[in-house]
Amino acid sequence: MLPLRDTEEIETFPFVTVFLIIVNSIIFVYMYFTALEMPNPDTYFASIYLKYGLVPKKIITAPFFSSEYLTFITSIFLHGSWSHLIFNMLFLWIFGNNVEDYLGHLHFLLFYLLSGIFASLIQLSTMGVSSVPVIGASGAIAGTMGAYFLLFPRSRIRTLVFIFFFITIIEVPAPVYLLIWFLSQLFEGLTNFGVATGVAFFAHVGGFLFGLFYALLIGKHAGRKRRYLYYV
Repeated sequence: MLPLRDTEEIETFPFVTVFLIIVNSIIFVYMYFTALEMPNPDTYFASIYLKYGLVPKKIITAPFFSSEYLTFITSIFLHGSWSHLIFNMLFLWIFGNNVEDYLGHLHFLLFYLLSGIFASLIQLSTMGVSSVPVIGASGAIAGTMGAYFLLFPRSRIRTLVFIFFFITIIEVPAPVYLLIWFLSQLFEGLTNFGVATGVAFFAHVGGFLFGLFYALLIGKHAGRKRRYLYYV
């Protein structure tokens, strides 16, 4: 099920969400076209991911206050392919603009980064001393989705559905869509535990839970009080 848009209206322009989409896109486009000029593009990409991605083995052995810890942030702005970038930015736009509208611009930026850091910590806890870099914004975006789940229970997601050769668009209640997504990530993470799948499922799970509990703890006391929350 591919989400296209949600039915929740926003009242303020999502400056931070747009900024994040632009920054992520510029970084990947720059890397992509720079790689095309290299004798071995794959080697170039690998060097970038190893330097700015989050490498468990480096984090475990890094001294306190080491610059290596900055990769908790830089890794959030790296992507491995066009599809990785496009789908992440689609999800960020659909769910991010509403959460930003609720929390406020600077608050949302802080929340987004914290979601990404927490998601990375959860993923690292499952990887031991692996030398495989963790990259991508999906952990931070999963946090945004977790917050959305709690903050916008009445929203609906217009979703593109593929059933064999039949394609249609349906509206799915946002909590249902997000719960299905979360459970699918948890299932994939548990069934592929210890297997190199190329997808950081536990980062998705950790990010979503962080966003959910973040909204539960402070969402009621931040942003627009007109919103309807589960616990109101």
